[in-house]
Amino acid sequence: MASVSAGPVPAADPRPALVARWVATVDAVRGPDATGPAPEPYAENLLGRWDEPQRAYHTVAHLAAVLDRIDLLAAHSYAEDVELVRLAAWFHDAVYLPERDNNEERSARLAERALAELGLDERRVAEVVRLVRLTLSHDPADADGNGAVLCDADLGVLAGSPEEYAAYASAVRTEYGFVEGETFRAVRAELLLQMLERPALFRTEYGHRHWEEQARQNLRTELDLLVM
Repeated sequence: MASVSAGPVPAADPRPALVARWVATVDAVRGPDATGPAPEPYAENLLGRWDEPQRAYHTVAHLAAVLDRIDLLAAHSYAEDVELVRLAAWFHDAVYLPERDNNEERSARLAERALAELGLDERRVAEVVRLVRLTLSHDPADADGNGAVLCDADLGVLAGSPEEYAAYASAVRTEYGFVEGETFRAVRAELLLQMLERPALFRTEYGHRHWEEQARQNLRTELDLLVM
């Protein structure tokens, strides 16, 4: 008797694990005597934002990948306060409309409101807000460990395998599907050139050692395809 295949196993829903990570981070920052609201509804709200239909790259999968890379870099003690970096990761693209140029600012304001409601003190809220705004330039100061970890974690996608990078570039193009082809190629090529002209894409020692070369190769490959 022929065996009957049950078909591919569906991917596990990442949301429960992400909610648990959010709760652990908020609890760590607020401390054991926190009296603010429960953090779970905030996680659900944020995940709903990350799952909006206009997103192809800036999705829940991107959020999870950034958090994973923060965990990797945290093992090297680059960040002054890695829990605040994790919170900033949750908010850094929480507001995302590709046709607008103020997404980072609107995401920062969302973080400011939500974290104040959750009971974080002004210093911690201000640091998360600063980090979210930093993802506009990805250009942290030399002594900014928190900023270096967040920016490296966000840009880590550039150092994927050629296949992973191609999928990333395709998803970015999908998000900007409303932009005419020649215009998109010109703007994207200029962005890639600006990145390649930077002395370093990654600011942590780990990121520079393990990701820099592959990222630059991927950027050059995409640029060559755009200008062919």
